[in-house]
Amino acid sequence: MSHDGVGLRAVMRSVAFLTAGALAVPLLGACSSEEDASKPIAAQDIAPASRDLIADGGTLRWAVDSVPETLNAFQADADAATTRVAGAVLPSMYRLDQNGRPQINPNYLESAKVVESEPKQVVLYKLNQQAVWSDGREIGAADFAAQWRALSGKDTAYWTARNAGYDRIEKVERGKNNLEVRVTFSRPYADWKSLFSPLYPKDVMGTPDTFNDGARRKLKVTAGPFAVQAVDRTAGQVGLTRNPRWWGRPTKLSEIDLVAVPRAERTTALAAGRVDLAEVDAAQAEQITLASRGEGTAPLQGAHVSPGTSASASGTASGEMSAPGTASGETSASAPGTAHGETSASGTAYGETSASASGEASASASGEASPDGSQKASASASGMASASASDDGKPARRTKHGKRAEPAEQVSGLGGFVIRKSLEPAYTQLALNGSEGPLADERVRRAVARALDRKELARVVLQPLGLPAEPVGSHLALAGQEAYADNSGALGDQDTAEAQALLSDAGWVRGGPVTEEKKTEKAAGSKGKKAEDTEDQDGSGDDGTYIVGEDNKPAEADREQKNDPKDHSGNHQYKPADEQAGGHLDGTRYGHKDAHRDAPAGGAPGAYAPKGTAAPAGAAAGVLAKDGKPLTLRFVLPSGPGSEPLRTVADRISQMLQRIGIRTDVSKVADESYFKDHIASGQYDLALYSWPASAFPATDARPIYAKPVPAADGSLSVEQNYTRVGTDQVDQLFDQAVATLDEDEARSLVRKADARIWAAAGSIPLFQRPQLTAARSTLVNTGAFGFQTPVYEDMGFLKKGANPSAGPSKS
Repeated sequence: MSHDGVGLRAVMRSVAFLTAGALAVPLLGACSSEEDASKPIAAQDIAPASRDLIADGGTLRWAVDSVPETLNAFQADADAATTRVAGAVLPSMYRLDQNGRPQINPNYLESAKVVESEPKQVVLYKLNQQAVWSDGREIGAADFAAQWRALSGKDTAYWTARNAGYDRIEKVERGKNNLEVRVTFSRPYADWKSLFSPLYPKDVMGTPDTFNDGARRKLKVTAGPFAVQAVDRTAGQVGLTRNPRWWGRPTKLSEIDLVAVPRAERTTALAAGRVDLAEVDAAQAEQITLASRGEGTAPLQGAHVSPGTSASASGTASGEMSAPGTASGETSASAPGTAHGETSASGTAYGETSASASGEASASASGEASPDGSQKASASASGMASASASDDGKPARRTKHGKRAEPAEQVSGLGGFVIRKSLEPAYTQLALNGSEGPLADERVRRAVARALDRKELARVVLQPLGLPAEPVGSHLALAGQEAYADNSGALGDQDTAEAQALLSDAGWVRGGPVTEEKKTEKAAGSKGKKAEDTEDQDGSGDDGTYIVGEDNKPAEADREQKNDPKDHSGNHQYKPADEQAGGHLDGTRYGHKDAHRDAPAGGAPGAYAPKGTAAPAGAAAGVLAKDGKPLTLRFVLPSGPGSEPLRTVADRISQMLQRIGIRTDVSKVADESYFKDHIASGQYDLALYSWPASAFPATDARPIYAKPVPAADGSLSVEQNYTRVGTDQVDQLFDQAVATLDEDEARSLVRKADARIWAAAGSIPLFQRPQLTAARSTLVNTGAFGFQTPVYEDMGFLKKGANPSAGPSKS
């Protein structure tokens, strides 16, 4: 997914499962928290050009996954396309810069600041005097008040997805004149900059009827550089045209057409001239790169590790899409992003699973957050093409990424395109379901985490794309954002001996007695669906897969252990997560000098090797058992054609766990049920999905890590905490962070919360997701945006013979 900008509020967090491409990560070591927050790990790649080099006019045809169901970004079924439309046609008081930090949008605001903190917090907005709605009316306090009332949660007739922040407002009123808006809060709210972005007119927010239905298919009144011309669901297109009342810098483009194109058909649409800009997966990107070189044009290299360097719009960079040292035939995986009157992550280029805050899942591949603040998880396995032969019936050649390439005649039409790449403001994690089974024991979760070589997993995904491959160090922010600090030291680095000691302390004994179970029963993992879950989609039921670690072969890891200089045999004392995290709550990462790393495992093809294949070298001998049950964890993965990269990452994880004696029972499930029926419902032990980073983590991340509480009906209310792991201390730190108006203190509290989340080991951040965008080579100021909110009025096509400068002009 290429992120087309983060709408203000940081995240509808998108839970995304990796399905095609690679994911990236912040390149941070054991640096200080201030150093960590300095800059993103990769620069955006949008082919910056000054406005005087851009032609006046033209239509940009931009691929989206589908025509949006609603144009109201605060409704539960808003998606990536909704956010994209809102960004082009509606006011936003703040927008995100290249570092993912909110900045005043001068088109609408002259200033905004807290003018009173006692007895109550008051924020004074001074509006741009030129800012008007498309019907000529001034943008003013009436619009702010209508949006507050609609989203406050007090009137249940409004079908809102989330009310975070708006529920803390006591009143909204006019200031000294029509250009001033005073917002008074009933409780202090640190993330007030997340509000009123986007801002809808009172015509939409004024009544439940207009909110619920008035903006689903049309937006009559807008106030952005573009306006909605038409939503054609039959043709699969949303047309945006210049807003004649726009007061800002004139738009370079005459129109933007958002065209619905399934991800598997993106290269076909590009070659046929149906679209000029599209998010693509790694295999499609490689195909476009090769086609472009074949016609004498070198594609843009993409974002460099050094954020200060910008890519030229002429596309004169060299460099392979794959990096040396990657195993042949190895597939990389990628995953999603979002927005809020929150942050938005635009469409995902790699199939992801998206779920709304209410627990509903959708088959959207956008992974984008809607401005309502609700965090969504997006999943779709359509990220990779699945063609088995060319149109003429001849076998299709394969790309380096193992995908079948398109016919030669189609490739020839791709020569005018380049690939722009960066890292998406989202990260992929390994989720550990702590509600029951072995993973309900914190020691077992920590053992799983200590078994993982996160750097290796990042390399598998990102190195083939030429992107920086470093593990993510925070659950709550990414490199470049103010709240970022690498807190992984609260849990510890990869250490096989320590992981085995934790399992021993938890009572898991190597070679212990195992009671044979019926086939329909699970081993020691969480409850889930029965054997039918592991069947092939054709219903055969036996796909030749095996439980990783089931073959009890002699293992090198065991032999290595005998020579391990560390002695964990008798002196290992386990400390609870909060006690272990206590020394790390300043947000600083503490390195482990004595960390032991095993040599890479070898020998086995992975979780999908034929039955009877020997276990990988390095696997610990003997089955770990407790109370007559083997230590086997159910690893749930999507089964669709676009999920091969996801399974590659899962395969590496399974091999790492096998080294410490943990077996993984890999279950392949239908893509459409992956999130809704398994992740959200807790029917898994291990799973891979992604969350986008938020500019406002105290607000947006709390539902993801809040401690589950019993509901009135006896069920467990988990909000968006699908791992079911939480602590009172984390909740308290979030509550304190969102209520303090001291920005430094708020950041410190967020970092402390992150350290405790690491220590609890419910989710393990792995790597940042990649952004790969195919763009017509003459198209500038658009592409892989990274954190930054798109500036729609500066997008356009170069004039003939134009030589782009280092960046867009400010005038």
